[in-house]
Amino acid sequence: MSEKFNDHPTRSASEKLHAKPVIGLTGGIGAGKSAVAAGFRQLGCAVIDSDKLAHDAINAPECVGQLRNWWGDAVLAANGTVNRAAVGRIVFADQAELHRLNELLHPMVLKNRLILLNNYFSQPDIVAIVLDSPLLGETGLDRECDAVVYVHASKSTRLRRVMAARSWDGAQLAARELNQWSLDKKRKIAQYIINNDDDQADIIVQIRQTLSRILAGFKQ
Repeated sequence: MSEKFNDHPTRSASEKLHAKPVIGLTGGIGAGKSAVAAGFRQLGCAVIDSDKLAHDAINAPECVGQLRNWWGDAVLAANGTVNRAAVGRIVFADQAELHRLNELLHPMVLKNRLILLNNYFSQPDIVAIVLDSPLLGETGLDRECDAVVYVHASKSTRLRRVMAARSWDGAQLAARELNQWSLDKKRKIAQYIINNDDDQADIIVQIRQTLSRILAGFKQ
């Protein structure tokens, strides 16, 4: 079931950052954050998917041209869009290249996120906004959230998921995880935890309970 960490209390009313709650999702690769985000969407939340924002940004003409200048035609697919797998092989093997890519994409992702946030804040039927971001803490985005939810799944479950969805092996998962915070560090920035191990049937129950607690705390 969902838990509330005693050492990370819900923000008080004086600490509210927004007109309605902004909820950040964090967790390990393959923990199922997108599935949890979809559950929040079913309950009336809007979801901002940072992966989608980055995907849109990386395929913007100015980004495609810059990546081609840096790394050549090998990073382009046959249709002229960016081959993200090819880019991934470059940046996850070289921290400097990863930093350079992030510096290119970040302004565009930030601009589009703010546009979506302002749009969702103005819609009264949306009860909260969920930020589904793989690097929530690493980029400081957690500090812009009214609550953070950690999505837990065991390593074996996460590996099984990424093998099925992305054809990664254990070494590839470990390599990606080196570019993210440790799971313990991610848990420490969260006020709530949702257990998404083994595709639990009660996941929507956990999400509903967590959302109810966040909304109740926000209204105080």
